[in-house]
Amino acid sequence: MIGTLLGNRYEILEQLGGGGMAIIYKGRDTLLNRLVSIKVLRPEFTCDEDFIQRFRREAQAIASLSHPNIVSIYDVGLEDKVHYLVIEYIEGDNLKNLIRAQGTIQTERAVEIARQISDALQHAHENNIVHRDIKPQNILITREGRAKLTDFGIAKEATTATLTQTDTIVGSVHYISPEQARGETAGPRSDIYSLGIVLYEMVTGALPFEGETPIGVALKHIREAPPRPSSLNPAVSPMLESIIARAMAKNSVERYETARQLSLDLDKVAKPVFQKAVKADTDDEFATRVIPTITRGNLSPQPASAAPAPEQNNPGRRRTAWLWAALVALGLLAAGVAAFQLYINVPEIPMPAVEGMTQEEAKSELLAKGIKEKNIQITLSAHPTVQAGRVISQDPPAQTSVKVTRTVTLTVSQGPEVRTVPDVVGYSVSDARIKISQNELNVAEPQQERYSDEYPEGVVMDQDPEPNTKLSRGSGVTLYVSKGPQPSDIQVPGLAGMTVEQARSALDKVKLKLDDNFTKASSAAYMEGQIISQSPDKGTAVVEGSTVQVTVSNGPGPSPRTYRVEFRVPDDDKTHEVKIVVNDVRGSSTVYVDTEQPGKKVVRDIQCYGKAEVQVYIDNEPFSKKTIE
Repeated sequence: MIGTLLGNRYEILEQLGGGGMAIIYKGRDTLLNRLVSIKVLRPEFTCDEDFIQRFRREAQAIASLSHPNIVSIYDVGLEDKVHYLVIEYIEGDNLKNLIRAQGTIQTERAVEIARQISDALQHAHENNIVHRDIKPQNILITREGRAKLTDFGIAKEATTATLTQTDTIVGSVHYISPEQARGETAGPRSDIYSLGIVLYEMVTGALPFEGETPIGVALKHIREAPPRPSSLNPAVSPMLESIIARAMAKNSVERYETARQLSLDLDKVAKPVFQKAVKADTDDEFATRVIPTITRGNLSPQPASAAPAPEQNNPGRRRTAWLWAALVALGLLAAGVAAFQLYINVPEIPMPAVEGMTQEEAKSELLAKGIKEKNIQITLSAHPTVQAGRVISQDPPAQTSVKVTRTVTLTVSQGPEVRTVPDVVGYSVSDARIKISQNELNVAEPQQERYSDEYPEGVVMDQDPEPNTKLSRGSGVTLYVSKGPQPSDIQVPGLAGMTVEQARSALDKVKLKLDDNFTKASSAAYMEGQIISQSPDKGTAVVEGSTVQVTVSNGPGPSPRTYRVEFRVPDDDKTHEVKIVVNDVRGSSTVYVDTEQPGKKVVRDIQCYGKAEVQVYIDNEPFSKKTIE
């Protein structure tokens, strides 16, 4: 598919990955000159016309969605039995790979991702679209950190057979709701349950339900309660744990009614309201005397039943209190000014370039520039080319002017993600490509072809690397495909004197080919358009399918000559049919046919070109033959 132009517009550049039902390619929209992702339906689904029609209708419905947390669909098409979707190209990785790389996602980040996906689901549900396949693999994280939901409307069309045959759909069993596991219709609350599973996995690094078979996992969704997230990660707060539990309630009625409700609760976790609690201390004289404004009413005499205020009986103490209050206020003001000056006057430095350094080298460089260790955050991520332990990227970028109190994020490589090479020997080429792409590897182009007496044509006879070899994700596997048995040698027929079309027909009969790029030359021996010579020569043994080159005459050819034919018809009292045939460079032609009386002498002048052979037939039997040089 690499290099294919779909719809006379979308050029396929490289394979990005694939799942059970589609292969994802990176492409370029040649009309708008932008990168796109192209999802191509696998061949085994192209025979189900009902599935194709629902697939196209679903794609058209999703095209109406417009949300910053939903991957946009640009186009849908069909070309040479290839069904494809053109969608927004995302620079980043899917959430599943991030979880694999980091183990757990920081709770604040996990909550923010879940909140963004909740907003995306609310938009889809408001447009009467239920995703039905929420899982980390379908959540893309851009380089800027935005979460985007993708793969709408595909999984719901999968058949039961597909559920047990494709690794991608089997993986979805870990995220299906109890009602989906029971075979019931999935609604908006099913998406909320699946998002709860995703949030659980982000903060714990583990799936809530595991099993040896898909059916076993599905039953656990229906019957069992998962381990509490805080038991796996103490950093999970009670409030967040409560949100996850409500989203994952087995009874759909007990879940959040809408994705917006879930988003609002997640927003509370992401942005807690901090309140400054001030406890009044009745023993502190300043607590009740500094804050109120003193008015004339405050100085009015107290009722007889009220005890006299100490300040009124002790003016000196009252002045002291006011003095202390003023000093405290001045101190607080000075401290505030100092703090403000410290905040404003924090030293600034140009960010050093630490990409490519080891993690320790990068930290040392940052510390030497004045960045505090507590402000250095490390994020681990797999990378196909950057050596493990070295910095892939930095935020802020190098040479950016920053304050030394700024938080610096270093993304450190864990090395390439490793995948296992599957055994595809004996598979058809299309099936081998599917199995390799399901393991997140690519087929090296072009594929190699060899003759084989053991494997039929079009079947993989060998592969490199061998099965079970470990390769980095996205690496290429070379396929050696059988061309069938080695063809036997064929004798090249003589083509001299034939026209090009006659020669092509003669070669087709013996499974050889005529090279269309023939040359032309002048010839006095052959007529214009006739073959003068050939390569390989007549009688040469060649392999089936070989090409024969020829030289064609462009004239003038031999000059015509007149030759007189004389003979006597047998005198046997019978009439006879007489025929004269000339074989020359033009081929074989009958120049005279008639019925003659017995004993008659026949005299005819004929015309021939070049060397010729004149044959006389009487009653279709050879009578005489003459060669003319």
